Amino acid sequence: MDLRQLALDALTQSDPSSKVAATRALAQAWQDGHRPNPQVHCDEPSDLPGRPARPRLVHATQVPRRSIHTTQRRAALLHAVTHIEFNAINLALDAVWRFAQMPEDFYGDWIRVAAEEAHHFSLLQAHLKTLGCQYGDFDAHDGLWLMTRQTAHDVVAR
Repeated sequence: MDLRQLALDALTQSDPSSKVAATRALAQAWQDGHRPNPQVHCDEPSDLPGRPARPRLVHATQVPRRSIHTTQRRAALLHAVTHIEFNAINLALDAVWRFAQMPEDFYGDWIRVAAEEAHHFSLLQAHLKTLGCQYGDFDAHDGLWLMTRQTAHDVVAR
């Protein structure tokens, strides 16, 4: 399968563990020497990116301010960072599949970023559990992905 299609398949995963696993598989395929085929066309699904049902996405102004003064507030802050990492996986995967006929280093860099963000997400998600929470327990906003949509037409704008 084409690397760009693998990235798109990872991007469409809604379960965070499945997205992390698919991202790791993409990185392994790159390490194994697989490269994008510029002749392969990937159709954009209408439901990008794949996301779990939670966290509930709200406007950025509706996300409460976070502090570190209680365990629950620290968990909310950590959840926000975990959500940023989840979005960073999506942003990197989107760059890999969306922009065809880029230099090989472009794909390698974005695949590496996706894999690193997947690792960060996994570490943060595990730490959230030590605080009695899980990813999705707090509201989040969609600002990073909205910017991705606004720059989807142009790799330079991205």
